[in-house]
Amino acid sequence: MRKSFNATVVCFVASSLLVLGSGGYAADIKERSLKVGFVQAKDHPQGLALQKFAEAVDRRSEGKIKIRVFGDGTLGGDAAVISALQGGTIEMTLVATGLLTGHIKDFGIFDLPYLFSDYKEADAVLDGAIGKKLLDKLPEKGLVGLVYWDHGFRNLTNSRRPVAKAGDIQGLKVRVLQLPIHIEMFNTLGANAVPMPFPELYTALETRTVDGQENTFASIEASKFEEVQKYVSTTNHVYQPLILLFSKKIWDQLSDDERKLLLAASTEVQSEARKVSRDANEKALASLKSKGMTVTEVSPGAIAEIREKLKPVTDKHSKEFGEALINEMRAEIEKVRGQK
Repeated sequence: MRKSFNATVVCFVASSLLVLGSGGYAADIKERSLKVGFVQAKDHPQGLALQKFAEAVDRRSEGKIKIRVFGDGTLGGDAAVISALQGGTIEMTLVATGLLTGHIKDFGIFDLPYLFSDYKEADAVLDGAIGKKLLDKLPEKGLVGLVYWDHGFRNLTNSRRPVAKAGDIQGLKVRVLQLPIHIEMFNTLGANAVPMPFPELYTALETRTVDGQENTFASIEASKFEEVQKYVSTTNHVYQPLILLFSKKIWDQLSDDERKLLLAASTEVQSEARKVSRDANEKALASLKSKGMTVTEVSPGAIAEIREKLKPVTDKHSKEFGEALINEMRAEIEKVRGQK
């Protein structure tokens, strides 16, 4: 019988760099073409990170394993691609962790508003015991989590007015992720939250079906939302990690050496993927301003007001994750804050 997934991952992580990094490739690596579908543009930082991953896999497999990157939602929206992974018709995807809450509710912990104040706190939680616990739950849902990468902090844009405080959000029709916590978050702030798949968003903004949306600066620029949105505000209301997922049905068909190789390549690229994403978000804000968007820097006082208004949402969803998990996560965050 095959080893348990958890034991296998421990073995892979411990041995992959030694076995695969030395050039001593095992014979059990076959010629393969693996598809990875995601909703962002191919020149988005997510696409660039996936291309780096493809290059690492190509190098480590000596050209035997090819990763084919499909951006712009060409293989479907996030929910459709996750379902395809579970069915074994697509091999890989890169999605925000919150999109897994319908399968494993604890992944929603990262969507709590104003959970992290910076990247260091987020990385400590994701790369620590909590991040691993969540990865270990995926195989029972037909998925394998390889690594956490970065999407960034989400910020609000709209076509109607500058948003400098909580009251300015009142009455805006805002596209949000198809997740209960995001819907409740914006409805609590007085907006009309409209969940919809990302590939439909540009047209909805262009036709004024919705007034605005919330996303990372890099995604706003890569999607050319400045063409249909006038105002952007630095709300930084949610930090969103990405997770590189593999179909368990197909994973189980790979050899041990192939699985080791894919894990090693995804880990190799992690630091660069995060840096590319974070640098791009920083540059994108300046670029959006140069392209004519009105940038509103939301003050700490206004952020505190928004956070207070969202406290009922935070409290409600925190209870869903259990006191033990919440306390463990907050203790890890406090440990990092104490080191600053």
